[in-house]
Amino acid sequence: MKIISWNTTNACNMYCAHCYRDAGCRAEEELNTEEGKKLLSEIAKAGFKIMIFSGGEPLMRPDILELVKYASDLHMIPVFGTNGTLITLDMAKKLKEAGARAMGISLDSLDPKKHDKFRSFPGGWEGAVQGMKNCAAVGLPFQIHTTVMDWNQSELEAMTDFAVEIGAKAHHFFFLVPTGRAKTIEEESLRAEQYEDVLTRIMKKQQEVDIELKPTCAPQFLRIADQLGYKTRFHRGCLAGLSYCIISPRGKVQPCAYLNMELGDVRETPFDEIWAKNEVLQKLRTLDYSGGCGSCNYKGACGGCRARAAYYHGGDYMSEEPWCLYHGRRGE
Repeated sequence: MKIISWNTTNACNMYCAHCYRDAGCRAEEELNTEEGKKLLSEIAKAGFKIMIFSGGEPLMRPDILELVKYASDLHMIPVFGTNGTLITLDMAKKLKEAGARAMGISLDSLDPKKHDKFRSFPGGWEGAVQGMKNCAAVGLPFQIHTTVMDWNQSELEAMTDFAVEIGAKAHHFFFLVPTGRAKTIEEESLRAEQYEDVLTRIMKKQQEVDIELKPTCAPQFLRIADQLGYKTRFHRGCLAGLSYCIISPRGKVQPCAYLNMELGDVRETPFDEIWAKNEVLQKLRTLDYSGGCGSCNYKGACGGCRARAAYYHGGDYMSEEPWCLYHGRRGE
């Protein structure tokens, strides 16, 4: 199923250390309501089903409910990536009425002080948790999104237990890619041995809980699940350019949030045309990777993180994923 994320605005009430969009203030020339609706129509025409409204903070867009309803009327599945602090009980009701199907709410630690420091927002933890409770109160499904860092990796299983306790339908783990402000905290990201360990722990934890656990920007999880003999509903790791892409607040198309390459402008070329014809997207679809990823027998399932490959290999998005232990045993 094709998934797309639209950064509906650069405005945000937080200033997170890892923000790939370097969000804060509203950007000049953001797509307006009519341009947004035109984009949504073109996204539907291109066959996308899951429509992620993100930001910045998408709930800071005054017309967000109108856009959600429009996407729902196009038979897409509107979902959100949000910090959760603006989900009042009234907003949760309105989102559900507009057709929102799920809210992805960020929570990076069970320690409120750590979460708030990471997001430069006093009260952010309490606000996020209250947002979850408000979703639960109106029957709007939600899941927890955690950015995995060296300082919070030890509490991931406990956070999953918290997700189960509070009623989340899933717990998704986002592994840092040095893009935007995240370049300044690159040294806090995990390395190959840590990735292997953390992903193995997540796959093992999945066997203990009924909610979905999903690593993002760590496509090796599919190889690890297979090696452990665990079944998963996911069949592909990195989706960039294959069944996923992202739109910036000003309508620029990128292969993914962390692969900072502008492939086209939806104000100049219809999105469905960009998706079908862009050369970078077509190259990504060849899976013709170099290095370890190119010769790996998990190339079709994993694919390596294309954004991390580009960052550590001078922009070569088809090179090998740097944080993978399996490279040394490729071909096995």
